[in-house]
Amino acid sequence: MPERQDAAPRPDGAASFSARLIDWQRRQGRHDLPWQNTRDAYRIWLSEIMLQQTQVGTVMPYYERFLARFPDISSLAAAPIDAVMQLWSGLGYYSRARNLHRAAALMVERHAGQMPASREAIEQLPGIGRSTAAAIATFAFGAREAILDGNVKRVLARHQAIEGLPASSAVLARLWAVAETFLPGVSRSSEVSPASPVSASEDLIAYCQGLMDLGATVCTRARPACERCPVAVDCEARLQNRVHELPTPRARRVQPLRATSMLVLLQGDDVLLERRPSTGIWGGLWSLPELQAGDDPVLVARQRFGLEVIELRPLPRLRHGFTHFSLDIDPLAVRVLGRQASLGEPGALWLPLAEAGSAAVPVPVRRILASLCAGQSPQGALDLPA
Repeated sequence: MPERQDAAPRPDGAASFSARLIDWQRRQGRHDLPWQNTRDAYRIWLSEIMLQQTQVGTVMPYYERFLARFPDISSLAAAPIDAVMQLWSGLGYYSRARNLHRAAALMVERHAGQMPASREAIEQLPGIGRSTAAAIATFAFGAREAILDGNVKRVLARHQAIEGLPASSAVLARLWAVAETFLPGVSRSSEVSPASPVSASEDLIAYCQGLMDLGATVCTRARPACERCPVAVDCEARLQNRVHELPTPRARRVQPLRATSMLVLLQGDDVLLERRPSTGIWGGLWSLPELQAGDDPVLVARQRFGLEVIELRPLPRLRHGFTHFSLDIDPLAVRVLGRQASLGEPGALWLPLAEAGSAAVPVPVRRILASLCAGQSPQGALDLPA
């Protein structure tokens, strides 16, 4: 085992860990995020879902727009899914939006439009796992629950020098055990009156927020600021000079490159969009029709949509990055005739080109549509590239 960097006294026990973290959070933690300083379970739930695998700076404008449109569970449940997906477009991981919508409908149906208070009941809702349910139960209802999101896993894995992939069942069980052990007790002085909806210690809420803040701002994946960490004195990864080794990273793999072609079917100033399947990338969003390998775009336009092609020109290739792969998109701008009042393809619709980019479409499709709009003449005819 590597030699320790210093011989400073090490505080003992979980109580010391939580006490230091609570004190640090109150002095140096984050206190001005739009979903903080509230016990509104809906706002807390929305922020927790949006923050999954997404950074705070990216989430904030989406969060504000979403709340302005859907201020509570009932309004979200009553909204058409297209309106929900439109506001989510660009935030990625679209199953989160579909699950939000489904969960809101279930809460209206089963819980009178309210979030259930217990972690176990919250966890039964679509798209909510144990840690997210625990965070909602803690911040909204004062429940004494351990949290274990990605930032917290990193903090605990380093502090306790827990080796192995955090996603593995054995390591995950150890991390949960540590998370439960480090929970602070409920202090009598911080209890509130029985009339209040929150009956747990404010220390517990500060502790859970402090864990998240520490992982997000100090104990970061790259370049952690150990000199500013309130629990650095007994952090085993620091003492063993292994901070950059823990948590154990997954083996790096070469990101595969995929390719597809998309049809930009145009008639007049309108463009055709079709809904993607609910599973897979961009699930449930409106997109441009895709061509399979070897497809003839003229035959696809005729057989799938009853359209006759009068002009076809390629547009510049676009590369879009996902978490696990990159996608090269070759768009084909296609002038067509024969538009019908009702399309043979049930999940398809025509929209004005100038408005289609504001629909619930994926980011690269919005970029393709925007590039076409930028080349539009005052008379409305598209100046397609040769």
